[in-house]
Amino acid sequence: MNVRDPFNIRTGSLNRPPIATWKSNRSYNSPSNNPFPAPLHQIIRTAATATQSAAADLRDKAGEVVQSAQQVLAGAAAAALDTGGDHTDAVAEPQQERKQKHRTGAPYQLDRRQQQPQPRPDIDLEKQALPRKNKDKDKEKDKEKDMSFGVPRNVPSFTNPQRQNEDRLWAAATASSRQRATGGGVLGGVQSLFSPHHHGRASATALPMYKDKPYMYPPGGAGGYDEFHPESRNGRRMAPKGLGWIIIDSLDTLMLMNLTSRLTHAREWLSKSLTWDQDQDVNTFETTIRMLGGLLSAHYLSTEFPDLAPISDDDPGTPGEDLYLEKAKDLADRLMAAFTSPSGIPYASVNLGQYKGIPSHTDNGASSTAETTTLQLEFKYLAKLTGEKEFWDKAERVMQVVDDNGARDGLVPIYISAVTGKFQGENIRLGSRGDSYYEYLIKQYLQTNKKEPVYREMWQEALQGVRKHLVTYTEPSRFTIIGERPSGLGGDLLPKMDHLVCFMPGTIALAVTGGLTEKEAKKLPTWTKQDEADMQLARELMHTCWGMYKYMATGLAAEITYFKIARPPLPESAPHEAPAEFDPAPDAAWRRDYEVKPLDSHNLQRPETVESLFYMWRITGDPKYRDWGWDMFKSFMNHTAVDGGGGFTSLANANTVPPATRDNMESFWLAETLKYFYLLFSPDDLLPLDKVVFNTEAHPLPRFDMGPLFSTGWKRKPRDAEGKIIE
Repeated sequence: MNVRDPFNIRTGSLNRPPIATWKSNRSYNSPSNNPFPAPLHQIIRTAATATQSAAADLRDKAGEVVQSAQQVLAGAAAAALDTGGDHTDAVAEPQQERKQKHRTGAPYQLDRRQQQPQPRPDIDLEKQALPRKNKDKDKEKDKEKDMSFGVPRNVPSFTNPQRQNEDRLWAAATASSRQRATGGGVLGGVQSLFSPHHHGRASATALPMYKDKPYMYPPGGAGGYDEFHPESRNGRRMAPKGLGWIIIDSLDTLMLMNLTSRLTHAREWLSKSLTWDQDQDVNTFETTIRMLGGLLSAHYLSTEFPDLAPISDDDPGTPGEDLYLEKAKDLADRLMAAFTSPSGIPYASVNLGQYKGIPSHTDNGASSTAETTTLQLEFKYLAKLTGEKEFWDKAERVMQVVDDNGARDGLVPIYISAVTGKFQGENIRLGSRGDSYYEYLIKQYLQTNKKEPVYREMWQEALQGVRKHLVTYTEPSRFTIIGERPSGLGGDLLPKMDHLVCFMPGTIALAVTGGLTEKEAKKLPTWTKQDEADMQLARELMHTCWGMYKYMATGLAAEITYFKIARPPLPESAPHEAPAEFDPAPDAAWRRDYEVKPLDSHNLQRPETVESLFYMWRITGDPKYRDWGWDMFKSFMNHTAVDGGGGFTSLANANTVPPATRDNMESFWLAETLKYFYLLFSPDDLLPLDKVVFNTEAHPLPRFDMGPLFSTGWKRKPRDAEGKIIE
């Protein structure tokens, strides 16, 4: 199969500073008792300059988040792929040995405020600081280290007092990890993950990578675990030969973070060990968004941005240039068995080895509505790459069947029969089993460069339905929430929000601007008062979601939050103005609006809120969204990092300090949550929102033109003002 670069995009590259060697840069002094690898330490400086629109102190926050994110993933990759040997990242190789391609563009500019020493914000890392020793001697040693992350033309002084404070803070905050295997600080006990050889042996306990089923090599470098328990340091295999969940789900994150050696090991495993030919049942939706989406995203990034974690094996003309795409095509052929139902609605599961679709074992055999309508971005992109129209047609047919049910005001029940194609039950919510249906409406419209207006029409209809039936305000503070209708639109409103619902602020903002900034979108003749109102709704919902974090003792949101509302609920048109700040006092009035039940107090490291923060920052440019993201990141590091290099655990109770833990690391912490933190503090031209769409697993895919082979093969039936079909 030779479908490499079908869009002729190899000439493109990121508008970012070149990756270069720092070996000859004598002006950069980095203390050698800093346990971070030198290239990663340098990210503090580079990331700082990318935060030009933020407040001055965000320079520090951005660098720390980006650096920590890169290091956490490096440790995860080492764990998932460790077969012994050298794991030094290839990003440190000299510039002249690699071909660099860069878009022309304005260099990063440093905010004037950042050129002057600024007071260091008081962060929790300082509480864990230890004295640094032999500073001058260590500086001399580190002059010879390679620094491999490029620096823009305008940079802050590396010698001013503020910069020295930063160096001292990071070195001291992480020194405990270098001196002992366990630690108690924000990053205490985590640094041992960053070396593939811990205590002189290959580490089998280092951090893994995948959403619900982490995958890593056990001692000996063969086989694999699909579940990982960071505190007890054990796991369980999902299939006899392993399915590569963690590895594949994190391929694009490895690329974005330039972790070349980890990616090299991942490609080797994919090439030599991965097989889909196993007698194994898998969830159709999860396998599509994680595995198929992960492979397609890896293909896209390695094609359009070959200088991100560059590997010669995927260069044009090499035997491995289509590895990701070939594995994706093989997997998709097997997943197509799910679409063999009488209605065309995919079955909930597939047996990979038998090419067999399997109805759900629960819910009377029904499929989840969200899961059946969250396959389209992946299969449509694969169809475009391969020219195999069946992928497109099968995925598109699902949207027609769902829409032909004539859902009232665009709000769909959360179950649908794969046999009849009709909705089952009346439960309507934007939480689990409902969420990503709405997300993929607007993203399908954007994926094909706005050439399929049917999906924009469906999105707008659904959003108005959300306003009409699900939006209300809390008491006494008037926070904006999206509730549920368990008994249908004629039943009572349940004032409950899954954390999953917090994808909505970012998705609404994306729908309004199409990925442009709000400032740019407002200049267009198409901007309307409704767009203004939708952006306001996005801001209000983002504020409520942030309150879910502020309400909890750990600063990490519960899985489900309930709210106190008026009876009957206030309509969406009611006057409302929530407090702008969350008073930290235990008896603050705003806290009466929120309620977390004991069984809902767990935190699974979910990505939805930081995902929306990322969109809201990119689109509005308001620095408070980065501030909130920084506070959230600190809470994750303070309360989920496992001592002794175990990794990061989800929490059984996020409302106590110290929190009760679950001894389980959700892989979306690495594949999604960590990626969105990284992007929140990265330059805006890294995966610009007007050029890509992220699937629901945070895998970036390109926008494209459909061309002569593909088209929207269906039309909506006429319907009345409530969306009911007129027969």
